[in-house]
Amino acid sequence: MPYIANTDADRAEMLKTVGCGSIEELWKKAGIEEPAPALDEIPPGLSEFEVVSYLFKLASRNATGLVNFLGCGYYDHIIPAAVFEITSRSEFYTAYTPYQPEASQGTLQAIYEYQSAICRLTGMPAANASMYDGGTALFEAMMLAVRATRRRKAVISGSVSPILREMIRCYSSNLKIELKEVSPGDFCSNQKELAAAIDDETACVLMQYPDAFGTIEDLSMLVEQTHSKNALAVCSAYPIALAVLKTPGEMGFDIVTGEGQSLGMPLNFGGPYLGFMAVQRQLLRKMPGRIAGKAFDASGREGFVLTLQAREQHIRRAGATSNICSNENLCALSALAYLSCVGKNGLVEVAELCAAKAAFAREELIKTGKVKAPEDQQFFNEFVVELPSDASEIAGKMIDKGFAAGFPLGRYYKDRKNQLLIAVTEKRTREEIKSFANAMEAVL
Repeated sequence: MPYIANTDADRAEMLKTVGCGSIEELWKKAGIEEPAPALDEIPPGLSEFEVVSYLFKLASRNATGLVNFLGCGYYDHIIPAAVFEITSRSEFYTAYTPYQPEASQGTLQAIYEYQSAICRLTGMPAANASMYDGGTALFEAMMLAVRATRRRKAVISGSVSPILREMIRCYSSNLKIELKEVSPGDFCSNQKELAAAIDDETACVLMQYPDAFGTIEDLSMLVEQTHSKNALAVCSAYPIALAVLKTPGEMGFDIVTGEGQSLGMPLNFGGPYLGFMAVQRQLLRKMPGRIAGKAFDASGREGFVLTLQAREQHIRRAGATSNICSNENLCALSALAYLSCVGKNGLVEVAELCAAKAAFAREELIKTGKVKAPEDQQFFNEFVVELPSDASEIAGKMIDKGFAAGFPLGRYYKDRKNQLLIAVTEKRTREEIKSFANAMEAVL
């Protein structure tokens, strides 16, 4: 059997379903004019050495040496060497699902400690053993709210990441769920319109903190308005920011999710990443996926077990909380190792460095006289700038200068073609930021 077992008929049917007549047409619809040569174009009869050389040649086309100011949910942070040392231990990266606690105490304890760390970070009382990524975690939070409230309408802030909203639309496409998306304000979540969209049929309101534009807002009042309609408030949060900001738990959110990539995982061209989820105690038994719990035997000795597993593998499918058959255990371990290595004070220092360097970068860009920025935007490490022309074109030119300049908002917001979302982490040096501003001035 070939590695990819799709037949020509299978591929033709899939192309027909998405409205394409050929693979080339599919690439063009995805905005990719010249895709890299496919692996099935490798000439037959090559030796192992020749194949490896060919693949290295393809990989060399990736612009991996750019100075990164790109964010929008995925960030280039410093990762302590100890994180890779811990996660590369064979007892962790070869471990199977810990169904047998007597043989899996190390893995189970690591999961339990990870859950505890997520609870402390989010200000919530309970967390699960991790999820696939931030987007699917937010979708599962919406479904949890649907089950808990027995309602089938979700109000979504337009300042939730457009990437996450696209994932929710995709996952919900065959479900009887009404998605009500509320357009954002200039650089905020438009709380008044969000509150007006909540009615007696609403299961939940989905928000992001900081939002897709990097803006920080206190969402406490909107959470209260959500609860007044007996709906659940759901927050997708950036974990590094939570080290210094008011936590979602303090604002009264019912469910908190997020992308954990920034906690010790490299960008890796998009994965594997880590979704986290934490809930209020009354929702604990409705949470999807796995939960590791602490227990004691007849002699009073401490141990760890998987508990509250209402998954389709264990009970009838109609009563399952989800069909998630795994958790991101190795990625969760990376997050735990990262948080343990930097420590409570170190995480605060990382967050403060991100915020300070972002403020410095914004000032340097404004000094060029060719970049404008909203004066009233309250941001953490990510901010919006207004450029004199199409941000996508400028970002493309900046690649030639050695910089991944940021995320062009016009890709998802048609009225923001000249706006660029720029992210700065503790990894960026003062010299890099100054060079970035100088290169931007030269391009403009």
